[in-house]
Amino acid sequence: MATTTQRPKLPGLSKGGSIRLFKNPVLEALTHVHPMVPLLTWGPVVMYLFYLSGQAELSVGAIASVAFGGLLIWTLTEYLLHRHVFHFKPRGKFQERIEYLIHGIHHDQPEDATRLVMPPAAAVILAVILFSGFRLVLGPVWVLPFFAGFLIGYLCYDYTHYAIHHFAMSSPVGKYLKNHHMKHHFMTHGARWGVSSPIWDIVFGTMKERRRPSHAA
Repeated sequence: MATTTQRPKLPGLSKGGSIRLFKNPVLEALTHVHPMVPLLTWGPVVMYLFYLSGQAELSVGAIASVAFGGLLIWTLTEYLLHRHVFHFKPRGKFQERIEYLIHGIHHDQPEDATRLVMPPAAAVILAVILFSGFRLVLGPVWVLPFFAGFLIGYLCYDYTHYAIHHFAMSSPVGKYLKNHHMKHHFMTHGARWGVSSPIWDIVFGTMKERRRPSHAA
């Protein structure tokens, strides 16, 4: 049977309808996100990037192919972010607080519907950093359809995550993804990092949590 990794509990964070993170009401409000916010924020950006791709005289086939590549790269990015950033191992109280703000709270209260999609401020900062890096590699033209596909992948992730926690999944794919993610939450905190797809868990062998070797006393 897989072992369960215990997450640190931080003092002073009481549970109610929703765990309060900040005394400041403005900062607290920024941690709660309506599920339509990602679509309203990034949908127009995706359409604009495709528009610019057309203006750059890229063919429809080239745009579709590069956008699909961007979507695939998102699935790897999702895996790496979840595994190495959202679940980084904190050292000391300050890092524990940061880890809790980033993702720990979601594990303490996974059914809070206002914290199932990424806050736009954090998403914008991350998007700017990633777009700049991709532009250096791909150039100013090819990055347009690539990043459009990348953002589509991100939206798929956000809404898959929301649906997994908020709805009873009836389709075979939906049931599989829900089961996969619930095992991450309640059985193997140190495995099953993919949310919208298990592909990279299969590739990197993280479908199950690795047992720590036992030492005789």
